[in-house]
Amino acid sequence: LAVGWGSGAAAAWATSPGGCKLVQSTVDCTGKWLRSVPGNLGGDTHELLLDDNTILVLGNTSLLSYHHLKHLSLTKNRLELIEPSAFLSSQGLHVLSLADNLLFTNYSLTAAALSTLPALRTLDLAGNRLTEDMVSDLVCNLSSLESLSVARNIIMRLDSSVFTNLTQLLELNLEKNYIFEIDQAFEGLQKLQRLSIAYNYLPCVVEFGLTQLRVLNVSNNVIEWFLALESDVLFELEVLDLSHNHLLFFPVLPRQSKLHSLLLKDNELSFYQRLPNGTSLAHVTVQFLLIDGNSTNVTTVSLWDEICHSNLSSLRLLDMSQNQVWYLPEGFLAQMPSLTHLKLNQNCLETFHLSEGDPLAMLTELDLSQNQLVELGVEVGAGDVLPNLQLFNLSTNRLRVLPPGVFTHSRKISAVDLSRNRVDLCHQPPAAGTAESPPCVDVKGVETLTHLSLAGCGLRGLSGHPFQGTSLRHLDLSDNHQALAGDLEWLEDLALTLSSTAVDFSVFNSLVHLDLSGNSLTVFPTSLGVLRLHSLDLRDNCLPALPPDVARTPLGRSLREAYISRNPYNCCTLGWWDTLQRVEGLHVPDGLEVTCSFASRVLRPQALPEPVLR
Repeated sequence: LAVGWGSGAAAAWATSPGGCKLVQSTVDCTGKWLRSVPGNLGGDTHELLLDDNTILVLGNTSLLSYHHLKHLSLTKNRLELIEPSAFLSSQGLHVLSLADNLLFTNYSLTAAALSTLPALRTLDLAGNRLTEDMVSDLVCNLSSLESLSVARNIIMRLDSSVFTNLTQLLELNLEKNYIFEIDQAFEGLQKLQRLSIAYNYLPCVVEFGLTQLRVLNVSNNVIEWFLALESDVLFELEVLDLSHNHLLFFPVLPRQSKLHSLLLKDNELSFYQRLPNGTSLAHVTVQFLLIDGNSTNVTTVSLWDEICHSNLSSLRLLDMSQNQVWYLPEGFLAQMPSLTHLKLNQNCLETFHLSEGDPLAMLTELDLSQNQLVELGVEVGAGDVLPNLQLFNLSTNRLRVLPPGVFTHSRKISAVDLSRNRVDLCHQPPAAGTAESPPCVDVKGVETLTHLSLAGCGLRGLSGHPFQGTSLRHLDLSDNHQALAGDLEWLEDLALTLSSTAVDFSVFNSLVHLDLSGNSLTVFPTSLGVLRLHSLDLRDNCLPALPPDVARTPLGRSLREAYISRNPYNCCTLGWWDTLQRVEGLHVPDGLEVTCSFASRVLRPQALPEPVLR
């Protein structure tokens, strides 16, 4: 089948005058420096691609040969004018792309041409320097449109007159304009399902009442608050993107909706029922004064109680990263029993409490990284806490200890990032009657754990069996200068088939990436030579040399990338360096940073004479 298709395709392609390519009913004339539409490409053409040419005018006779045309693309030309009768011979056109042209120059004549397309469904007018009045004229007679893009223009203000007759519109793209005001511009678009107003200058969204809308993207504006219409009507809204704005409060959402993704990343959001100085605002309300012409409307909102009035039972993704949240209101997460992804990274959280009563049974990813966490609380005696959690990121906090058994309750946990916390690992439980052991993190017996990051935790001399009972395949111990300084018997627990007490890397025969940087290795472990690693990082250790025969080992034959700089190599034993340079397919990204010592001098291998290298 594949061979037959390939042969057919090769036979179908042909080159026409002007260098255009023809295949079946599609003609591709992209980037051919054409100044006009070729007229001899075949009357059965359904799709004509004229992107990236130099066409200035689409004349009344330009498309006379294309009676069956369904799709026409003229993106990135110099189009200034479409003459009024240009489409009379192609009235079956469904898709028309006119993006990145100069249609602002003769928009009224172009509007007359567009009005002759009764079957047009998709129109792209992006990047044509159009104002809202120009857009209104261009689309006013296109009642069949289902998708419209007017992105990257100079639209500033929208009202109900701009899209009046687009009763069939399903999708509208207004991204990257200069819109600062919207006055009932979408109320007549009863079938609109997807609306993007991202990258504009909207200061707020109030009385949001587009009940039929499924996706709303208002990211990258200057929005300070979002207020949905107070109504018990079911909103079809599924995705709301308010990221990269100036939100001060959690948005006041529709009471009833189908919302499954709420994106609030990079705002100024916080909760105000409790303030850091201990003051409570539980009974304080906020009033929004809305002035519309001669009409004034005062909306009173209790911003912390209002959350409870929104039905968030269908929410699966909540991204509140990069905000100013320092606590979560009581019962906040209890409204989200379907939540699978919760991102609270880059906030100001000092504590985070989990309990058996929190309905987070569906949560698979929890990101609490880059906060100020000093405590992760778990209710004493709790049973299944986060039973479906798979990814848990706690990196870059101030944690020193985690609740006992916190990972045991998560029956599917596979990846934990504890890097850049001042934590230590529990080596073995304290014996009965002995003093309580120092604070530590216990991952022993977590059978599902495959990825663990402990970078930059200040680990000193791992010992005992901290990883016993895990299934670790990826372990990051980088930037722990003393982690490998002690007894390495703990490595035995990472190899189920290891039978002796000697450290033997050869048992890790499935390993492909190994990071041993930032430790205190003084000797290259010979057992590494039998591994078939693709990537090896040995930076920031105490190695005086690498094995001279490393290139002839399975490691040397499989290695594709090696980081080896910032070690105290001896210039008199650099034969391995010369050999390494000859290994085919091996890339040493930090090769120019490699140095060696000779008579109290630090030199680069490239500067040494060849006899020394040998």
